[in-house]
Amino acid sequence: MDFWHLLNRGVDKRKIFMDNQDYLRFVHDLFQFNNQKNTNSNNYHYKKAIDIGCTDIYRKVERRLLVKIHCFCLMPNHYHLLVSPVVDDGIPRFMKKLNMGYAKYFNEKYDRTGALFQGKYRSVLIKADAHFLYIPYYIHFNPLDLYMPEWREGKVKNTNKALAYLEKYKWSSHVDYSGGCNFRSVIQHESLLDFFGSEEEYLNETGKQLKNFDESQVNSVALE
Repeated sequence: MDFWHLLNRGVDKRKIFMDNQDYLRFVHDLFQFNNQKNTNSNNYHYKKAIDIGCTDIYRKVERRLLVKIHCFCLMPNHYHLLVSPVVDDGIPRFMKKLNMGYAKYFNEKYDRTGALFQGKYRSVLIKADAHFLYIPYYIHFNPLDLYMPEWREGKVKNTNKALAYLEKYKWSSHVDYSGGCNFRSVIQHESLLDFFGSEEEYLNETGKQLKNFDESQVNSVALE
């Protein structure tokens, strides 16, 4: 199974999520557009996060996946995905639908025109085992840029506070690996959970990584 790290950011580094509804819409699109069939993203029916998290509404939707979404993180002006293609052209098909669909929604909502994203999405194949050991944590640690930016230098002094912040950050798949249920219907988490061993082991390793994270381990695949 090939793993790809994908990233895209707003044009001129502008915000692409202005409020919680925008984040929810993008999470919904991660689910809705991950389908080999044609889909209409306007047919969504949620009022709050739980509606696309762990309810049967979404679990019962039949899809033929384009990619497996292993983990994700949404930041104010960019997003990260770790995916594996299910079909040969799965990644470009999915990303075209995702970026175009969300940009259309965003431009209509905010009465704007023009490109929302800074060109085509960036992608890198995770080839080395050493990179694979770090990249899921790197993706899930990104919200700490808003709270403890020193994590990138391995200088987090209070790991409990950092972990508590990550548990409260709604717009990533971290909680779905740490024992909670956030957007479980969006991700295909079995492969990474097998790699981590268990939710408890994932949390233990997350704490260890936070204490001495070495960003140089992922520089070539971080895409920042």
